[in-house]
Amino acid sequence: MIQSHKFILASNSPRRKYLLNQIGLKFKIHPSKISENVLKNETPKENVLRLSLQKAIDVSKSYKDEIVIGADTIVVLNDKILGKPKSKNDAVKMLNRLSNNSHFVYTGFAFVDSKTKKSFTGFEKTKVTFRKLTTDEIKLYVSSGSPMDKAGAYGIQDDFGAVFIKKINGCYYNVVGLPLQNFFISLNKFINENGK
Repeated sequence: MIQSHKFILASNSPRRKYLLNQIGLKFKIHPSKISENVLKNETPKENVLRLSLQKAIDVSKSYKDEIVIGADTIVVLNDKILGKPKSKNDAVKMLNRLSNNSHFVYTGFAFVDSKTKKSFTGFEKTKVTFRKLTTDEIKLYVSSGSPMDKAGAYGIQDDFGAVFIKKINGCYYNVVGLPLQNFFISLNKFINENGK
């Protein structure tokens, strides 16, 4: 059973913590120290798969017999990756670009067995469409500080950012930070194939 294993989440994200609790996973938090950089000529899919695996590998070095979970979420608008805003001004610019537009959210996830060193990576892509935002709405949201730790400068859950979204096409939880269905099925398969 998936619930009987020891898991380490290589992330400090309160959203991922909430989602793992939602599916009954028992885990410890040990954030990765790797830098979340974008490599030249790397596709969004390649970016999230690489970073999620690097995070899991980095943290797995500190453990002997646990499954380490790494994840990375990015927002992609017109083939350009939008990470977390570097400043409030940067957050305003991002939200202005997302306004009245559709973008894609990619989340990569990875598992690393710290004992056998075996690994798995997967990802999900969701299309998100924003309504037209007013300047006041953007300023109010950015002044709250909420967008500063989020890819694309917004959150879809527990957050005022939810009212910006007109529609989504794909997995809602992927936009939150972890595509739960894909993640859960993949994790069960990883455990079964590794004889855990």
